[in-house]
Amino acid sequence: MSTLRVGLRCDAGPRRGVGHLVRCLALAEEFLARGADVTVFGTVERLDWATAELAARGIPLLPGPDSAAELVETARRHHLDVLVLDSYELDPAGAGALRAAGVYALAIIDGDNRGQVADLYLDQNFGAELPGPGAVPGLGAGAGLPGRLLAGSGYALLRDTVISARPPVAPPATAVGRPRVLAFFGGTDAVGAAPVLTRVLVATGHPMDLTVIVGRPEIEAEVEDVTPGRGQIIRPVPPTTSLPALITEADLVVSAAGTSTWELCCLGAPTALVCVVDNQRESYTRVVRHGLAAGLGELPELTAGGVAGRAARATAARTLHGLLSSPQRRTTLATRAWSTVDGQGRARVVDAVLDAVRAAPVTG
Repeated sequence: MSTLRVGLRCDAGPRRGVGHLVRCLALAEEFLARGADVTVFGTVERLDWATAELAARGIPLLPGPDSAAELVETARRHHLDVLVLDSYELDPAGAGALRAAGVYALAIIDGDNRGQVADLYLDQNFGAELPGPGAVPGLGAGAGLPGRLLAGSGYALLRDTVISARPPVAPPATAVGRPRVLAFFGGTDAVGAAPVLTRVLVATGHPMDLTVIVGRPEIEAEVEDVTPGRGQIIRPVPPTTSLPALITEADLVVSAAGTSTWELCCLGAPTALVCVVDNQRESYTRVVRHGLAAGLGELPELTAGGVAGRAARATAARTLHGLLSSPQRRTTLATRAWSTVDGQGRARVVDAVLDAVRAAPVTG
């Protein structure tokens, strides 16, 4: 078989975030490891570290087509065998148009398939394979979809740096007087969660050494305005490729309930999550309900004014204080999380793609 040519269509930027790009990068690494030729198509705005990640792997970044016709034209021009679509903004007709043109279409989704007619769907969210309240009709068990569905955290897409940092066993927590806390909310913190959660952490009154990843200069300025309490240190740092190491060194991680949830699980990090946007709600609820992470609520609740806002922030601070002061609580979360995501998800996805492409009849 000739070299497989794979395209990945995604975008990233200060307002879009980087979740789509990060999971596509994980897939790209796996395809490259299998000898495929890989190109990313899309826009990466004001994220030098992200473009450097692509360049370091020799992955070209080319402008991203949007319409169905443009997707097909791009696939033909670059002789693509497979095109991965990871976007909430692309024309949903694109997947079906690619299939009709003989290009294998993999759609990465988060609950809603947006009417895409793909060969393969991937929903890496925990519990996505289970039917239940809130499940999107036709997706709970894969029924009603024209293509095959890979669903659940067994298919979580994780980068080399995360997989290589995975500990051989779930790390036990130890009692520490001043826990090391890491807070990050996506590659750009598009919704400005870092200052809000920094204040909630300070409000616990518990000593801590807090590192906050600040995705944008304006976020950094807000975090620097927060006054730490007694025994508390706040250290804002820019986005870094050393994030997996920071995660494994932390006694507690506070994060958004996005794609980084699966990285935290894989690394066995004791984690408290915040639901920062609507499309995280279902996954956030499942993860918290099953004890893979503690829940701090939804960002709009934590930023609300009046009695309701104060109550939400106080509840979140109590949850965090309980975790900071209890190694056993942290160990329980870490153990459940570590056992749920094994780091082999991307290999399973690429196996499914390669099996399907090899089984396809040769035309022309």
